[in-house]
Amino acid sequence: MGKVFLVNAGSSSVKWKLFEASDESVIAKGLVERINMPGSVFEVKYGSDKYEIKINNLSYEKTAELIFEKLQELKIISDLAEIEAVGHRIVAGGEQFKSAVELTEDNLNKLSKMKDFAPLHNPMEIKYVKIMQHTLPEIPQYAVFDSQFFTDLPEKNAIFSIPYKYTKEFGIRRYGEHGISHEYISHRAADLLDKPLESLKMITLHLGSGASVAAEKDGKAFDTSMGFTPLTGLTMGTRAGDVDPSIIPYLMKKLSLDLDDILLMLNKESGLLGVSGLSSDMRDLLANSEQEQIKLAIDIFINRIVKYVGSYYAELGGLDVLVFAGGIGENNRELRKIIVKKLQVLGLKINQEANEANAEGVISAKDSAAKIMVVPTNEELSMVRQITALRDK
Repeated sequence: MGKVFLVNAGSSSVKWKLFEASDESVIAKGLVERINMPGSVFEVKYGSDKYEIKINNLSYEKTAELIFEKLQELKIISDLAEIEAVGHRIVAGGEQFKSAVELTEDNLNKLSKMKDFAPLHNPMEIKYVKIMQHTLPEIPQYAVFDSQFFTDLPEKNAIFSIPYKYTKEFGIRRYGEHGISHEYISHRAADLLDKPLESLKMITLHLGSGASVAAEKDGKAFDTSMGFTPLTGLTMGTRAGDVDPSIIPYLMKKLSLDLDDILLMLNKESGLLGVSGLSSDMRDLLANSEQEQIKLAIDIFINRIVKYVGSYYAELGGLDVLVFAGGIGENNRELRKIIVKKLQVLGLKINQEANEANAEGVISAKDSAAKIMVVPTNEELSMVRQITALRDK
């Protein structure tokens, strides 16, 4: 197989990577920010080189055209025919899509009906699939789903306590997200420990602007913090995480807002940003942590993680491995130390020197009751492997 182009489209940005499938190496990667806004930034990194320009109000359609123009102009590829597959990260696949699929017309139609499962993600991702199909009409397109890792959750963890008839009629259940990441880091952690995943009780922390916790048992996902949509669970950069549903009609009445406005607030104006009043970026908050309201946001973020780890420890009946991943989990030594200290009641202890090294591997003390690890996530590599396996069938 030749090259695989992976794309992740957001509400105002597009991230992409070009892989050589044969050796799983990254040939080039890029980012387009501020789409449809003044000062759109278009960036390509390849080898030790970088190309960057600013274009006002760059559209999604023009973004796709520009990416492939520059791949050829910069001599990263000589011909578009070198690209044998395009892969899209899709947040929600519902119960219909339990593994990566080729985006045939039928599959795309099915996916288009699932926008309610991830209303701020799926519609934009589907729009970009269609743009890429128009831009590269001869190249097959594939979807890899963030939800697929959690489609086999035990029913006691997947089903909400609403009338069961609605669960069955409308497909309401815990779908979870960040599944591509949790699947990768759980397998990678087992490989690094040279132990079968099936033998490990594991809790994986994907901590970034979006954040989630997952529990793995018997080699499969057992529970996860995100729910029907990516909104619930941990406090995130701009997402509220767990809230009492009664808050929604209460705020609608008090603020004279409609449901869409409230959902937008819970997704885009809450979390670390909403509590701190400063930023959704943990680095900004830690730099200003002497301010009481900002410290509160940090404390809430840590508290929710500790709550979930503690509950999953009890669910699993113990713990063999705790894994930190994601932008915050992989890079923030201080937060890892604070979180583990709060989990000392479970017998978890950190090795200060290993933690400070900030490298992939074990960071627990020798007398820790479970291994503690840092495993940088690599969702794109997982996607390439899934697409390659699908094409090789």
